[in-house]
Amino acid sequence: MLPPADDSRDPCVDHVEMAFIYVLVAVVLVVLVGLALSVRILKQYERAVVFRLGRVRGGPRGPGLIVFVPFVDRVHRVSLRIVTMPIQSQGIITRDNVSVDVSAVAYYRVADVIRSVVAIENAPAAINQIAQTTLRAVVGRHTLDETLSETETINKNIREILDVQTEEWGMEVTVVELRDIQLPESMQRAMARQAEAEREKRAKIIAAEGEALAAGELAHASDVMMAHPLALQLRNLQTLVEISVDKNSTVIFPAPLMSTIQELGAFLDRETGAVGALPQTNGGPGAAEGRPDVSPHLAVDDH
Repeated sequence: MLPPADDSRDPCVDHVEMAFIYVLVAVVLVVLVGLALSVRILKQYERAVVFRLGRVRGGPRGPGLIVFVPFVDRVHRVSLRIVTMPIQSQGIITRDNVSVDVSAVAYYRVADVIRSVVAIENAPAAINQIAQTTLRAVVGRHTLDETLSETETINKNIREILDVQTEEWGMEVTVVELRDIQLPESMQRAMARQAEAEREKRAKIIAAEGEALAAGELAHASDVMMAHPLALQLRNLQTLVEISVDKNSTVIFPAPLMSTIQELGAFLDRETGAVGALPQTNGGPGAAEGRPDVSPHLAVDDH
């Protein structure tokens, strides 16, 4: 059998206890919400600038856990990683009045956290605009040939100008690179013809240098053969060996052309001298045949 219920407990006490529990739960919830609002966790590459009632409080904070007063402090996060910013293609007229389309890419990072927040409102947009104008100004001071061949110098000039402009904003431009240079079709054809002519000139120069070297070697070889006559004969024999590889039926007797002509002239001179040295006879045709020559005035008429 259950004991009788105690009806002597005051209902007001029960109400007070319930109200206290509700207040305690509310306080705990407020504390938890306040802690959640007053704590931030920053990554390794992040820093925070804390504004208390509109003024910067202290230096940059982070990384890790930071605590601030909610509803009084305002936290602004800043990333320290390098940002890649493409510079869109734009038409530029070079110093020699050639229109080209040039695009580039820039890499920058935050050097001063507080100035990057306080000094400028939208740093990426500002850097993009100043990079476009700087690219147009620097490329416009160079000719087309300089733009195509001296890209390293142009990149360095653009980066130096951007560093001066962005230093007041707490930014640092690390690298600027020309990404693409688009030329007109007529200029591309002209440059192709120029390159082809340059290659032909180079080929002719190389061929001429080869001919000059070959002529020098031939002159040296002729001097050697003049000093050693047997060398020419050995060269002739080597040429015969090379010709005989084809197994042809041609028989070749090597002979120097000029000496052969001289020997032939000497032979003709000797033959002409030998013919002139023979005894001259006054007989007629019969004497030449060995018959006696009977003159008409020696004939005697017996009658």
